[in-house]
Amino acid sequence: MSLGSHTNASRPAANTGWCGVVTKPECRAINPNGLIPVIDDDGFVLCESSAIVRYLAGRYVEGTLSPTDASSRADADRWMDWQAVSFNPAIGPAFVQLLRTPVVQRDSVVVENACLEAEKRLAILDAHLASHAFAAGAAHTMAMGDIPLGCSIDRWFKLPIARESHPYVERWYQALSARAGAKQVVGLALA
Repeated sequence: MSLGSHTNASRPAANTGWCGVVTKPECRAINPNGLIPVIDDDGFVLCESSAIVRYLAGRYVEGTLSPTDASSRADADRWMDWQAVSFNPAIGPAFVQLLRTPVVQRDSVVVENACLEAEKRLAILDAHLASHAFAAGAAHTMAMGDIPLGCSIDRWFKLPIARESHPYVERWYQALSARAGAKQVVGLALA
């Protein structure tokens, strides 16, 4: 979800489209992982989604999306790390099977097991959101941790699967999706 659009910061957007095809040698020189995103912010090149969110939030909107007190910032970091280390690995196999694997080669057991693991993780997030408006932030304020987490949850809701109800995750996702920056992302199809 677009960090720049979640702020009122008046600055030019960091260039995220300049690398081109990630398999080109010039792109691999910048990001050996061959993945996006990669940003160039006035000559400072950075890859890795959560690192980019932390950098941009800290540089341009510290005190809002990037909390200034250590405990609030650590809470935002926790949810960014949780989505990368706990939730994404749980849904990853289902994503690969349903979007990257030819239909005749798909393994429904892999999809089912991935969905069961993801549901366990979502129960954790749902319990947290039962008493928090946003995953990482003040009672009614979004913080930088909500952005990568929102992207992962958006991916989950777009997978063509049956899923359990997680009312607090659903409420949070709807609130996040209504923000201007999120509208640039939630309308995109999975690819």
